[in-house]
Amino acid sequence: MNALKRRSLFLGVAAGAVGLGAWAWRSQALPMAPAVEYTLLDGSRHLSAKAWAGKVMLVNFWATSCTTCVKEMPALVATHQRYAAAGFSTLAVAMQYDPPDYVAQFAQTRKLPFGVAIDNTGSIAHAFGPVRMTPTTFLIDKKGQIVKQILGEPNFDELHALIERLLQA
Repeated sequence: MNALKRRSLFLGVAAGAVGLGAWAWRSQALPMAPAVEYTLLDGSRHLSAKAWAGKVMLVNFWATSCTTCVKEMPALVATHQRYAAAGFSTLAVAMQYDPPDYVAQFAQTRKLPFGVAIDNTGSIAHAFGPVRMTPTTFLIDKKGQIVKQILGEPNFDELHALIERLLQA
């Protein structure tokens, strides 16, 4: 076999392997959101698998002591209000170290329109990663798959575009 034929054969095999690798990557299942139990500030207990079924969910880990969390909260409220009627829901999970009375006061004074849970034991943050940085946001599709994890403040234009695609799916 001459050098030109060997090179063509090699490039063909390499291209096929890259194509197969890309196909395998695209066909890989997205990670499922963990099943977690949580209690909202109103005292109601929920199991994520039941409460989130068929919805596009945004789960935001935050703390009252986190300046970025406080800064992004009005945009999270606006996002929730914009898409709630279409099957979108939001859960704000306050970190274990956040004093419960601070969380309750924050939620009340800002009239947060979505569920707020306090992760007293850290079990919710542990199940999702563990989550160590605030804010950390997860976007979950209607099938319960984690579609996106965002560390820090989201780009809300990009987040809204993704939410709209997920709601239409």
